Amino acid sequence: MAAALSGLIAPRLALPVVVIELVLGIAVGPQVLGLAEPDPFIEFFSSLGLGMLFFFAGYEIDFERVRGRPLVLATIGWFISLAMAYALGGLLALAGVVLSGIFVGTAMATTAIGTLIPILSDAGELRTRFGSFLLAAGAVGEFLPIVLTTIFFSTKSAGSNALVLIAFVALAVVAAVLAVRGAGRGSDLFERGLETSGQLPVRAAVLAVFGLGALAADLGLELLLGSFVAGVITRLALRGQEVPVFESKLKAVAYGFFIPFFFVVSGVKFDLDALFGSTRALIELPVFLGLFLLVRGTPAVLLYRELDGRGKASLAFFSATQLPLVVAITSLATDQGHMRSSTAAALVGAAILSTAIFPLVGLRLRGDATNSVSLARE
Repeated sequence: MAAALSGLIAPRLALPVVVIELVLGIAVGPQVLGLAEPDPFIEFFSSLGLGMLFFFAGYEIDFERVRGRPLVLATIGWFISLAMAYALGGLLALAGVVLSGIFVGTAMATTAIGTLIPILSDAGELRTRFGSFLLAAGAVGEFLPIVLTTIFFSTKSAGSNALVLIAFVALAVVAAVLAVRGAGRGSDLFERGLETSGQLPVRAAVLAVFGLGALAADLGLELLLGSFVAGVITRLALRGQEVPVFESKLKAVAYGFFIPFFFVVSGVKFDLDALFGSTRALIELPVFLGLFLLVRGTPAVLLYRELDGRGKASLAFFSATQLPLVVAITSLATDQGHMRSSTAAALVGAAILSTAIFPLVGLRLRGDATNSVSLARE
């Protein structure tokens, strides 16, 4: 239903399908129509969808394209964002607006590259120079916050989490090396598997997502980390191979079934009463939306000299698009008593608006910039 609605609306507004899925979830949720409620069954599929979303965030990172300057700028930019986010979060905590500046700051320093990838792919931006900068910024903006959340926000000690994280990364590196070495030898089996009813390559990729995600969760790490690493390993294993058919089938499984569960269930679980029942939350929502753009957009304006003014502005809006990690961090913070439900609702509401608004602005700026370059060449 969400995809169909998106198809009707997209020609006029180019509204991302995830926004429609979220709104649909809110509409059928217990606080509006009351047709659906969270239960263990749908939350299980929601977790699988979140895992697939972060799998593609890792899978789409072409290290040959983002290494060097794009990755360096992305890393420097994220640390600038983190410093700004913690400073602003600290000020909000001192003013009594939020309970924890650390949790709020970490949520503001994220980028939803997994959500942006289908939008960028449809627009043809993934293979451009601009796309390289954005992929690097998005990858760092998702991966490092996951690591930060894993180490410092778990109920275990930071030292214990760090040791487990190091062991997990070491295991992932070994798996990646083995995957790369076996890639060439298994190419014939890979191609034959796509033509049979067994669909072995697709099943293996899905197994890697859920297996590494489950392993990370069992070790006390985040499911998101395991799924992200699974995507990276799959990309390395398929390096140099023709994979359009594989990618098409895997995306059909992920975006056609699993990922919509996450966004619809996120809408069902969205605390609409906490948002509209609190004047504080209604004021916080536009404030957080502006802070997302300030925190993640400032490095784009300051660091990327290769881009013109419109390119920098477009990168700023894309980088400030947030959602999955905001949902995860706010859920963790409210469960541990470090965030009010009204603040969590305002943050998630701002993240939903950022997903609905910022990519559209970014695409419009990119279109204007491309047209300007074309006219200048003529």
